Amino acid sequence: MTFELAQINISRLLAPLDSPLLKAFVDALDPVNAVADAAPGFRWRLQSEAGDATAIRVFDDDWLIVNMSVWESPEALLAYVYGDAHRSVLRDRRQWFHRPVEAMTALWWVPAGHRPSVAEAEERLTHLRAHGPSAHVFTLKDQFVAEGNV
Repeated sequence: MTFELAQINISRLLAPLDSPLLKAFVDALDPVNAVADAAPGFRWRLQSEAGDATAIRVFDDDWLIVNMSVWESPEALLAYVYGDAHRSVLRDRRQWFHRPVEAMTALWWVPAGHRPSVAEAEERLTHLRAHGPSAHVFTLKDQFVAEGNV
């Protein structure tokens, strides 16, 4: 069986999305998402009919914003995350989001073609927070190989 890499990344907003404080972040969403969509190894991202995930809630919390996607490999995800378009947004994240006090990003292997639900992603992130990295869920720093990945 072949596997792909799912990831969830959440952040706590400093202000409402329509506030002047978050204007630069909101303005960057479409261009950065377009770069992700065209990136080598990209498979899928969570989005509403509006084309982004800003209206999708996680952990029943209106102040959390979610990014969830599926990639061919950790290398493909890393190439996008640290590529020029995303890195510029990543660099400015403290202007828009609270500094995390617990794990806000989780990765896990899914069968090729599987598209994870928000509930599945919440479970993985909760498990990571409670038990640390494992083959069930891990981080970019502490990766695990998918068993049987061909």
